[in-house]
Amino acid sequence: MSVIVRNLAKHYGEHKAVNQISFEAKPGRILGFLGPNGAGKSTTMKMLTGYLQPTSGEAEIVGKNIETAPLEIKKLIGYLPENTPLYVEMYVKEFLGFVAETYGLKNKSQRVEEVIKLVGLTQEQHKKISMLSKGYKQRVGLAQAIIHQPQVLILDEPTSGLDPNQLSDIRTLIKNLGSDRTVIISTHIMQEVEALCDDVIIINKGSLVANSSISDLKKAHPNLSLEDIFKTLTR
Repeated sequence: MSVIVRNLAKHYGEHKAVNQISFEAKPGRILGFLGPNGAGKSTTMKMLTGYLQPTSGEAEIVGKNIETAPLEIKKLIGYLPENTPLYVEMYVKEFLGFVAETYGLKNKSQRVEEVIKLVGLTQEQHKKISMLSKGYKQRVGLAQAIIHQPQVLILDEPTSGLDPNQLSDIRTLIKNLGSDRTVIISTHIMQEVEALCDDVIIINKGSLVANSSISDLKKAHPNLSLEDIFKTLTR
């Protein structure tokens, strides 16, 4: 269930948005994908999920190549983009039923009920998505990402803009989801990394500047907080 990236690159003319990065994300360990705004995080995630074609390099999701098996990979991945794409005029339960149908799930109704309960949407399931708070919209986004029981979860800024109570709930949910699958979280919030992640990669100006477990990264910089390590590596 691992994600393996080898020399992945995306260029726009002379601009190297992602510059030959390599890393591995392993099942049962949550990988934090860090970098300042514009570092290339979202571009990398879009390549991994098949929304952008790489300029060069390759990536494998659960042993399948992102360029030669894009449709198969989309079935294996759950993706939550930074700006969650929701049909806001649909009701929560209706929307999740629609997503389940697009994946061709046989047990559609049962699975919708399961994810509604799992992400804490029971009280909101009969509301229009447009009526929900940002926190509950984020839960709907997570529900659509996991409804087909993907082996790999790719989450781009999953806790952005949430209040403290929502933050705690979503963190707990992500940790539970990461116990038996591969999870990659893109963020620039150090508290999120400390709370959620086992491993970390840091990207700056398109290039990889760190790739290790959080504990090893701290050992390598014993007098610095994780936030200070990040600032040092991304100057």
